[in-house]
Amino acid sequence: MKIIINHFSFLCLVLLLAACGGEDKTNTPTTAAKSPTKETPTQPKNQTAVQSILFFGNSLTAAYNLDIDDGFVSIIQRRMDSLGLNYKAINAGLSGETSAGGKSRIDWIIDRKAPDIFVLELGANDGLRGLNLAATKENLQAIIDKVVAKNPKVKLVIAGMEAPPNMGKAFTTEFRSIFPALAKKNDAALIPFLLEDVGGIPALNLPDGIHPNVEGQKIVAENVWKVLKEVL
Repeated sequence: MKIIINHFSFLCLVLLLAACGGEDKTNTPTTAAKSPTKETPTQPKNQTAVQSILFFGNSLTAAYNLDIDDGFVSIIQRRMDSLGLNYKAINAGLSGETSAGGKSRIDWIIDRKAPDIFVLELGANDGLRGLNLAATKENLQAIIDKVVAKNPKVKLVIAGMEAPPNMGKAFTTEFRSIFPALAKKNDAALIPFLLEDVGGIPALNLPDGIHPNVEGQKIVAENVWKVLKEVL
């Protein structure tokens, strides 16, 4: 009787040890479980933050009467994307804007964060309307001052413009001189004439003869890019 009990006890012990051994194997993590799956996101090393380029202007920047994607700002964004440049172009163009209007508007545009690069494209409507050019220059300088106060490290680009010849030689000469003078004073890059090879060419403008059409915007984008690419 003792032998039967001992055999029975031994059998129970073997079964118990086998059960414990199986439990350990089940809970041991496998190599596959330790390795990340394909869905595990990987962060790129040394990724730089996106820098902003604020295009602050009038109807020329706003791509007047065109799809916004056909405007020079959008064309430049696509160019930067194709080159893998980490910049975001912000279109802050407003049709009919004068330098005085821009001076009033700039505060809420940069309220949250000033741009890393600021492209100033204003003054054309002042020229078309024959406004006081001393005031125009003061307004444009005030806009620049506000942007620099918000971000002292901002890089500046100023788009030069021409007044129509019917305004008289003295007016057109003084108007033209505003933009290089501002660029020199503020250590800004200068686009000599935004509408170079576009202004006054009917085939490159809308029927109003003032605003670039789709093909004209492509040329304007090149005029801007020649200068902007050196600033990036």
